[in-house]
Amino acid sequence: MRPTVSLRRALTDPRLLGHAFVGESWTPWRILLIAAMGEELTDAERVIFKQITGRDQEPGQRVNELVAVVGRRGGKSRAMAVLMAYVAALCDHTDVLVKGETGVALCVALDQKVAGIVREHCAAVLEESPILKQLIANRTQDTIQLTNGLSIEVRPASFRKLRGPTYVCVVAHELAIDPDMQISRIRLSDKTSRLHPRHVIWYQDSTYANPDVEILAAVRPGLLTTRGLLVLASSPYTKRGVLWDRYRRHYGPDGAPAILVAHGTSRDFNPTLPQEEIDRALEEDRARNSAEYLAQFRSDLEGFVSLEVVEGCVGGYHEMAPSSGTHYCAFVDPSGGSEDSMTMAIAYKTPKPDEQIKVVAVREARPPFSPSAVVDDFAALLQRYRISKVVGDHYGGEFVKEPFRNHGISYEVAKQSKSDLYRDLLPLLNSGRITLPRHDRLVSQIVGLERRVTAPARIASTTARMATTTSLMPLAAWSAPSLPSARSILSSGTTIVPGVVAHRQATNCFGSSGADVHTRGKGRL
Repeated sequence: MRPTVSLRRALTDPRLLGHAFVGESWTPWRILLIAAMGEELTDAERVIFKQITGRDQEPGQRVNELVAVVGRRGGKSRAMAVLMAYVAALCDHTDVLVKGETGVALCVALDQKVAGIVREHCAAVLEESPILKQLIANRTQDTIQLTNGLSIEVRPASFRKLRGPTYVCVVAHELAIDPDMQISRIRLSDKTSRLHPRHVIWYQDSTYANPDVEILAAVRPGLLTTRGLLVLASSPYTKRGVLWDRYRRHYGPDGAPAILVAHGTSRDFNPTLPQEEIDRALEEDRARNSAEYLAQFRSDLEGFVSLEVVEGCVGGYHEMAPSSGTHYCAFVDPSGGSEDSMTMAIAYKTPKPDEQIKVVAVREARPPFSPSAVVDDFAALLQRYRISKVVGDHYGGEFVKEPFRNHGISYEVAKQSKSDLYRDLLPLLNSGRITLPRHDRLVSQIVGLERRVTAPARIASTTARMATTTSLMPLAAWSAPSLPSARSILSSGTTIVPGVVAHRQATNCFGSSGADVHTRGKGRL
């Protein structure tokens, strides 16, 4: 990568990128990007540089990795678009690209919609320049092709689809995003068996889940021949994953010279944000919004269970056929059919002395659907397993009970809350006393559970919905006959809150240890 013009000059020239960062509020980003490209800073700029990086001096040469841990609305998308436009349009890559090879400036984001935001910023940056807009050869939904043989592309982080291209730079946008948001695919295989429990699942869809480390592993080989820049730009979340690792190891003066880590609140990087609005958000939920706006990694959350533990409980079957002489139980998580999934799990318990819960079948109907039609399907499966009673939550009242009664199946409301049931799932998983079917979506959702640490003896509550197959596992286990009580299984008082993923069931959580666990919710950009 050989710059044809310095980034500092480009950002001051209205014919190039002079319109990209307008106003003094962009000063921290301007200084950070200039330093990351190996350019010299002024004494005044070094003061701000030290404030956001903890380092007295700029690197003096282009870094291999730039990590920006910045609060929400801090200008990350615009800044990353400016950097990508500069690398693609104002740097010469002919020395590292062979004839006919297309170099790609890539932004990997949560999904195509979020990635499209960065693409629009890139397009606007180029079109604002009377010179650079002439480089645009073609535009599609996810690509800006340039006449210099390079392209700017945005992609949802799909593990398989990121391999192959030659990258001149890669921007990982919001890689610490809540893992219920989606990023890539890995089957339950030898690939997942190498994952560390402290990795963060960046994406999960209907079948797959993938942690941040695997997404980055997919793009790094594409940067080798070009020695391109890798950028991680995200608001922080929990103290695990690649973003936390880079921050912990490389922020400040003792960090590796080739890895530049910047850290700042939303207002550090965007002082135009109203302080009173941020103060109000902190009053409403300090733990959550300290991460959102103050860029603090959350210390009140930790992983519920590791992927290795869950994989160790997965059996060699996708579904077990009914067996004569076996007493099966079922749990149903009903839904109205417009927003939430409706799910069901069937399980049985093996005899003593090696008592174990075997989950033999799971079902999920995704919205939109007709609840009565789904009950018909569920009832047919229940009858195959000779089940005449299901257990479920309080949702729906007679609306849920009557369709099952029409099939000769009674509906009993669970006496324990979902929080208690998730609590009881943990020792079953850790001891290997529960066997799960080979169901990738189920595994990814169990791993996505989190433990929230609160003050001792404090009652924690949440408004929650858990309309996924995950919610069925502890419930199916509880439904199995002769299962030991919650108190005898777990005396620590750990409480589990199944979900901040939507808003249906209010659950009060009681735990002597003052910890509760929840799934990480949707909607954070």
